[in-house]
Amino acid sequence: MKKIYLTLLVIGQCVFAQNKTEKDSTKSQELENIFVTANRTATQRKQTPVAISKLTAKTIDETKATVMNEIINKVPGVLMTNAANEGHMMSIRQPITTNAYFLYLEDGLPIRPMGVFNHNALLEINQFNLQSVEVVKGPASSLYGPEAVGGTINLISLKPSIDPEFKFGFQSDNQGNRRFQAAGGATVGKIGFHVAGISTVQEDGWMINSDYTKNNLNARIDYNITAKTRLISNTMWGIYDSSTNGSVNEYDFYHRTYKNTTPFAYRYSEALRTRLTLEHDWNEKANSYLTVYLRDNTLEQNPSYGIRWSPTVNPTKATGEINSNNFKSYGAIGQHTQKFEFLNTQLVAGALYDYSPVSYWAYLVEMQANLNPGDPGKQTVNNYEITAERPDVKLTDYTADIYNTAGYAQISIQPIEKLIVTAGARYDNMNVDYKNAMDQSTGTKVYDKLTFKAGINYNPIQNTGVYANYAQGFAPPGITSIFRARPGTGGNTGVPAEFYYNLEPATFNNYEMGGWVSLLEGKLRFDYAVYYMEGKNELLSVKIADNSTDYRSVGETSHKGIELGGNYRFLNNQFNFRFGGTVSKHTYIDFQLSDKPSDPIQNLDGYEMPLSPKWSGNSELTYYPKWLPKFRTSIEWQSVGNYYQDQINTFKYAGYDIFNFRAGYQWKGIEIYGNIMNVTDKIYSSYVSRANTANAQSSYTAMPPRTFLIGLQYNFSLKK
Repeated sequence: MKKIYLTLLVIGQCVFAQNKTEKDSTKSQELENIFVTANRTATQRKQTPVAISKLTAKTIDETKATVMNEIINKVPGVLMTNAANEGHMMSIRQPITTNAYFLYLEDGLPIRPMGVFNHNALLEINQFNLQSVEVVKGPASSLYGPEAVGGTINLISLKPSIDPEFKFGFQSDNQGNRRFQAAGGATVGKIGFHVAGISTVQEDGWMINSDYTKNNLNARIDYNITAKTRLISNTMWGIYDSSTNGSVNEYDFYHRTYKNTTPFAYRYSEALRTRLTLEHDWNEKANSYLTVYLRDNTLEQNPSYGIRWSPTVNPTKATGEINSNNFKSYGAIGQHTQKFEFLNTQLVAGALYDYSPVSYWAYLVEMQANLNPGDPGKQTVNNYEITAERPDVKLTDYTADIYNTAGYAQISIQPIEKLIVTAGARYDNMNVDYKNAMDQSTGTKVYDKLTFKAGINYNPIQNTGVYANYAQGFAPPGITSIFRARPGTGGNTGVPAEFYYNLEPATFNNYEMGGWVSLLEGKLRFDYAVYYMEGKNELLSVKIADNSTDYRSVGETSHKGIELGGNYRFLNNQFNFRFGGTVSKHTYIDFQLSDKPSDPIQNLDGYEMPLSPKWSGNSELTYYPKWLPKFRTSIEWQSVGNYYQDQINTFKYAGYDIFNFRAGYQWKGIEIYGNIMNVTDKIYSSYVSRANTANAQSSYTAMPPRTFLIGLQYNFSLKK
């Protein structure tokens, strides 16, 4: 993927040369319309038959984000919810979910191997090392493989600067979050380097027992062997250590009694990712690259979401777990791009091999549930206490060797002027050799799929384009789901453990059309997409009465919506208005929830999927006054509509509207900035869920009250 960076630079320089007599804003606009994710090569928007958005370095820098969702939520059609301490869930053409339907890339390479999805993967990212963020909405499995279903997020890191550059800074807020950050790089002769690091500490925050630390370091070295050959090394290392506060009940949520009911819960992770890429330009029409990589991840936790408590069975007793999930990956990916004069044809082809040994264990923790004294119904817990750790009672215990192999190809042609046709295919094979110590079984699970995509772009005039596409998606079940004992079995239940060996891969068919327009010499940009996606065998988590999770494969689902986004610069470019959002509906078409005659609701055909906001959007108005250069100020609106909390569609959450304010000023190399998050001090939850039983209680993931952040940064450059 490193070839992408040089290609992007070359195209940007060409655009600059061709338009040197135009206004600077027009040149910037040209560059912003180049993407590297949609077709795995640097591609203009008008050649891309998908819904794709890009967040530029300017947008990322001005956001001064504490957590990644503050950046990602600026993409139309994307809702990344904060689950506290940089944990998160995602919604892109899917409900808010932790399912493996989103692919997270770092410079085009998946952060995790297929089958080892983690919905919190983006908490490992160094926000101070981002050049841009590109998001493809809808299936991209034909290029990037399984899990690229709802959306693909590619985090593109900073590359070495030509001239020496250095920046460092500090930011802090009134909720106990402090971060030190530094980055710098240069090019000396044939060698360029860039290093970026952050160190985050949160203490005594708005929720009791919610402290955490995060340290990340990124390093990149580019060696220009010749004018046509480059060797690039990129390494990421990070440690994350956090208390993990859980959800709160309805009374505590609305009274802002933000106590942590699980003060013992924690998450500790270490991550190392390193890669070496060799790029070569054969000529002006052909180039290749080969990347070899290593991933090494360790994750241990006592999760609050693992607590099982039933108010009707034994209200003073509960159970939890301590678990450890570890993997390494050794892999290689190679790609060749070839252009032909005939019909302006471009062919991209590549192959991947990934070997990832995985281990996972979990054991029982016994707890005392201390009920709220003011709750006569004994339906809520004031706090939990650990009474005994039981390493002798295993809940999960397996090892597996995952072998992922894939081959892909995509071709684009221009049969007539202004019309571009694109088609692609990919074959993926995931082979899992496992040993399950819980039932002493060994075996092999194989998941494979050939996925296709096809699309057209029609650009009738220079500043307008439309597209249509059909794309397939494919997502095998995560192996943590396969080897998790079913509720009511294993552990200390006295019932032999039963597992999810028969879970099927989920498949999707996506039909989409959209377009874009640029008016007023690029000052007004607008894009839209209309999609319908049908899913089969979607893996869903069914929350039962004691907070246990049962996995079910849904027969069929439908996902449909409209995504809108745009940008308008006015009053001599002093004001910039960015707007975006999505209206969507996610529905069960064929879902047999229960086979028990005693259950009041057994079939959910036609029901809405829970955690599916009918509307979500993010818009922002920024002011750059001419009378005070290098000053900026903005107001941002984040809006989330109502949705059902449960699968049986009985309780709704009203959603929320919050406002964020940002301002910053640069004087010479010194920048001072401040953010006010949740300006109106809104009481809101990023995630509200409820089991399907009549006496279930809603669980609220409370978000911070009004937060004031201030930062100081020094930027040093020897640019001539």
